[in-house]
Amino acid sequence: MALVELKFFSQMLGMQQEVYVVIPQKSTNGEIGIKGGSDSKEYKCLYLLHGLTDDHTIWLRRTSIERYAADYGICVVMPCGDRSFYTDMKYGMKYFSYITEELPRIISEFLKVSTKREDTYIAGLSMGGYGAIKAALKRPDVFSAGAGISTVADIKAKRFEDVLVPVFGEGKNIPNSEDLFFLAEETNKKTLKPRIFMGVGTEDFLYDANVKLKEKFEALDYDFTYRESQGAHTWEFWDEYIQYVLEWMFG
Repeated sequence: MALVELKFFSQMLGMQQEVYVVIPQKSTNGEIGIKGGSDSKEYKCLYLLHGLTDDHTIWLRRTSIERYAADYGICVVMPCGDRSFYTDMKYGMKYFSYITEELPRIISEFLKVSTKREDTYIAGLSMGGYGAIKAALKRPDVFSAGAGISTVADIKAKRFEDVLVPVFGEGKNIPNSEDLFFLAEETNKKTLKPRIFMGVGTEDFLYDANVKLKEKFEALDYDFTYRESQGAHTWEFWDEYIQYVLEWMFG
């Protein structure tokens, strides 16, 4: 695998951006501990989103995502969403449009990745889990599957209230178009729907909201997978569960 630090100008955000990308290397002969290279013409691509207090570097720093991705021969793109909840913010920048529209186009300009829907995936943890499931539900034409780990499942719950003011404005007037429960019902009416995965720890402070969202998906017509086990809102849990996500997506 190769690690790419890609810096570029985002027209959507009006500023320079940086993403970390791990992508298969064609030949790794002689490299100890690596299974081998990949001869794919265009790689499947996973967009992997961080949580509220982190940035685009965190998945590489806290997990073995590069090693896990090598087993499947996929590209993993790790962008920065700041504290936007991956939303076109009321007082800020258009991070949803950036992640779902501009970034896939830019990545395909520079790297050998497939732009086909069936080869494009999105996942994330906590705030990033919310962003990933939201992106998959709102843009099933772009992402064939979305996965949330320890997801901020109920954006309308009384959590993160101060943080959400720049995102949605004073009074936290959150439109239905940003609510996962509403989006699950609306996207369910469409012919094109993404596969959805949710995973959460039973000791996670977001556990109850995740269970409610799970029940919503199960009541609708989705290809839906849910997994829970003992664990909290920690990197030990997320390092374990990103492996389940990759197996679910690419296994």
